[in-house]
Amino acid sequence: MQEIGRTEVPATHDHLKLVVLGATGATGLEVVRQAIEKGHSVTAFVRSPDRLGAFRKQITAKQGDLLDRVQLAQVIEGHDAVISAFGPRLPVSKCDAHLLSRFATALTAAMEQTAVRRVVVESVAFLFKDSIVPPAYLLGRLLFPKIVADSAAMEGVFERSGLEWTMVRPPELTNKPYTGRYRMREGHLPSFGFKVSRADVADCMIKLVESGSSIRKVVGVSN
Repeated sequence: MQEIGRTEVPATHDHLKLVVLGATGATGLEVVRQAIEKGHSVTAFVRSPDRLGAFRKQITAKQGDLLDRVQLAQVIEGHDAVISAFGPRLPVSKCDAHLLSRFATALTAAMEQTAVRRVVVESVAFLFKDSIVPPAYLLGRLLFPKIVADSAAMEGVFERSGLEWTMVRPPELTNKPYTGRYRMREGHLPSFGFKVSRADVADCMIKLVESGSSIRKVVGVSN
């Protein structure tokens, strides 16, 4: 059961037109796969469409620069929502130190030029300062200070926008299969939330779009 506090996220099955950003990454590919299985229309805006593999025949693939707000606006127009699993490769290079905040600036500006307001964004659990087990913020500051700083800046850009955003903050991501037995909490990381599969994060992000829940909220998700 997916829980947000004690409230189950209501599932819907309406057909949606989704734009997926970061679609060639491990989480992004799961979002694409599951969205197709749920009957949604998917447009993937990516730098390298070839990396979408067999999915290219089932979706609309657009090639371009995710930091270009003009290109983003052209792709997003006419859709129902945006799901972003976009992020820098690890280890983070100097040129990518502010990649997420630059991306957020471009995406919010692009969406505000369109009629599309709903966006669900993958962030990091390291930003939960009140998490004790695990000590997410402390570990993030010690081990991944660049990611923590850039992710916080990214979230700030969305918070200052007029968009209907939701930040999904997972802890350590794994490549284990989908279970559907993950936990969600608004404003907090679930206790003992050490890991979660990318497949379950993808399911969580899609369900948040489908249900229209947790708007302008931060959500912790873990197995």
